[in-house]
Amino acid sequence: MRTRTRTALALAAAVAGLSVAAVTPASAADTVLTVNSAAGDAVAVGDVLSASLATGTVATLYSSATGTSGVSCAASTFTASVEDNPAAPGTATESVSAHTFGTCTSNVLGVLGVTSVTVNNLPYTSAVGSDGTVVITPAEGSTIQTTVVLRTLLGSINCVYQAPSLSGTTGADDNSINFASQPFTKFSGSSLCFSSGYFTAKYAPVQDVTQGGATVFVN
Repeated sequence: MRTRTRTALALAAAVAGLSVAAVTPASAADTVLTVNSAAGDAVAVGDVLSASLATGTVATLYSSATGTSGVSCAASTFTASVEDNPAAPGTATESVSAHTFGTCTSNVLGVLGVTSVTVNNLPYTSAVGSDGTVVITPAEGSTIQTTVVLRTLLGSINCVYQAPSLSGTTGADDNSINFASQPFTKFSGSSLCFSSGYFTAKYAPVQDVTQGGATVFVN
């Protein structure tokens, strides 16, 4: 009787264990990047991520860190593919293949309008850390570069700005990536091009295009 009782208890425990396993998400991830929630599925290597400017915000390249003179764009989108998504805490890496700007204006004296804002020297590497940091770096031997084409009273001018890297942060509340007054220096251009540029933008929400536009979380 005792043997049967022990056997029955062991069987019951095994069944209970299977029941717990059955309700535990098999694909719950502990990676740096997940989709749909912090405990959601892992973002797969090769997935394409994208984000546009957060609603109600603009991307700016101003002539000083605290000023309001320069170029402002009402549209901007980045696209990147995931190259590594390790266990959290850690650092996920992405390859930024596109970064576009549109609907841009300028309030610089002597500038009539903005023809284009183009990001050069792509792809860049984006390192996204569990600590909320984002670091953008160019390929070895290259530089982060943006070319701003302005319409002026004297004709069209090209203003080229460069930076060795960019630093940003992720926002857990709105699944965002934020850049605040990231410094660029003028590489070339006329005297109408401001000598320094400070880039500010907020992109949200970051979405996994490969997985149907699922929201991306950083853990």
